[in-house]
Amino acid sequence: MPERKKVLLRLDPAVHDALARWAGQELRSTNAQIEFLLRRALDDAGRMPKEAGDIPRRGRPRKGEPDPPQDSKG
Repeated sequence: MPERKKVLLRLDPAVHDALARWAGQELRSTNAQIEFLLRRALDDAGRMPKEAGDIPRRGRPRKGEPDPPQDSKG
């Protein structure tokens, strides 16, 4: 998997607080919520690149979902 890009993002504190609350309600990190919203906006505008991968799954797998394969790194 290619390295993910790091971006410094300056936000109005009230906007950040609203995003953080929304992310918490959806059980996402603030960063994951921002990426989710950006991807949705790109998709809605018909500008999502074909080569864009899926959002990486993090956290515990849902019940009944197979565990992801483990790599040999640890």
